Amino acid sequence: MPLDPDQLAARVAQDIEPGSFVNLGIGQPTKVADHLPAEIGVVLHTENGMLGMGPAAVGDEVDPELTNAGKVPVTELPGAAYFHHADSFAMMRGGHLDVCVLGAFQVSASGDLANWDTGAPGSIPAVGGAMDLAIGAKRVYVMMTLFARNGGPKLVPACTYPLTGVGCVSRVYTDHAVFEIAPDGVRVLEVFGTSVEELRTRLAVPLAVDVR
Repeated sequence: MPLDPDQLAARVAQDIEPGSFVNLGIGQPTKVADHLPAEIGVVLHTENGMLGMGPAAVGDEVDPELTNAGKVPVTELPGAAYFHHADSFAMMRGGHLDVCVLGAFQVSASGDLANWDTGAPGSIPAVGGAMDLAIGAKRVYVMMTLFARNGGPKLVPACTYPLTGVGCVSRVYTDHAVFEIAPDGVRVLEVFGTSVEELRTRLAVPLAVDVR
């Protein structure tokens, strides 16, 4: 079966190396924090000025002044640090983050990312720090559904929405499959509840196979 959001977050977490400095984008990517064992030493960064973020806060843990960039209450791990917004963005832009995990409206076969505006009437463009993360992180992982609500694919030959970054995406994690964006094209690493043959009928992107 396709993965649900929590299963997808757990799958992304599996590929984050111990000791990495990681930023989790607003929305579904924040769920990844709940699947990172404390003993592997991953340090989570939030663009609103925190290093050492822990899992989402629940019950008596909730502190309205301790939130991630999406305003979701979070916990802090031992050694957590706080700093100015400008310092946070300097970390993002300066290549100090090993991985960022972002949501997306579209990803192209060449790794272009579109995740801040669809141009739909009434939509509110919200680029936030995504452009800084897309060009600043050493690896950019995208976490999204493979198909939009209208059934159209979100992994496309070329993005039709305004771009966040060009050629920046390393890997795409979706409810149906995991894709590697390689110099020679898109490679399928893993499938969930589908087959590579079915994906080829639904996507306009040529797919190479490296299924685990």
